[in-house]
Amino acid sequence: MPFLVAAVVFVGLLCLFNLVLTLGVLRRLREHTAELERLAGGSMLMPYDPHVLVGRALPETAAGARLVGFFDVGCSTCHERAPQFADAAGKQPALAVITGDGAKVADLVAVVGGVSSVITGEEAGLLTHTLGVEAFPTFLLADQEGRVVAAHTELAELTATATAR
Repeated sequence: MPFLVAAVVFVGLLCLFNLVLTLGVLRRLREHTAELERLAGGSMLMPYDPHVLVGRALPETAAGARLVGFFDVGCSTCHERAPQFADAAGKQPALAVITGDGAKVADLVAVVGGVSSVITGEEAGLLTHTLGVEAFPTFLLADQEGRVVAAHTELAELTATATAR
């Protein structure tokens, strides 16, 4: 019987040691995660650089557009920036590409549809994939030949880049 009691006490102490060790590891993991998020600016994802689109040719579906805006219905920032795009599009040939489906497509089309051409549905997804757009909203400025000369996720930055050229 004393051997049985000793074995139960030993297993209990071993479990207690394991619990303390596991809690220590979890605490260190939280500290490392917080430090990595701080270093990454609060995001664990690599930032998207829209400048990789500069120099690409616009497909025929976007031919003639000087300003192209890519929007997604699930993106709250897209809904916020759509009126700015509509204002800028009123001054030049423009194209709005809206990906996604549902009632929110109609909301975005209502905002940008009056002053620019709009592509939605499967064709919008194909155009987005063809150009390699990975973030929404993304805005492109094209020259007369249909080559992208400037790209940015902020419309104000795009127009500032265009005026600097």
